[in-house]
Amino acid sequence: MTEDEPLDEISMIEARLEQLAEVAERCRKIILASKAAIAGGIALLIVMMFGLFGPDQVALIGSVALVLGGIVSLGSNVSTLQQTVADISAAELLRSDLIGRIDLKLVGESTRS
Repeated sequence: MTEDEPLDEISMIEARLEQLAEVAERCRKIILASKAAIAGGIALLIVMMFGLFGPDQVALIGSVALVLGGIVSLGSNVSTLQQTVADISAAELLRSDLIGRIDLKLVGESTRS
């Protein structure tokens, strides 16, 4: 194995880690939006229950759709985030292992024998 092979593989792992970090951040944003949709749907249901908004069937269906859609989106993205975090951990472990295999030399170290 040449010296460049581990470095190339480490570079590929670094690029993969960047992609995974973007996926994780996107999942976090969608999770936040899902929680907001659930809260908004529940708030609308409560407002309608107290009669502040009026008995509107479209609003009722919309609020239920917000709650259900938020729950589905939340569950999906939480599981995706968990898988992504596991992939990040595995990639970081592999990267650390590859870095540990590289024969590093000190700057002032002589190559003469």
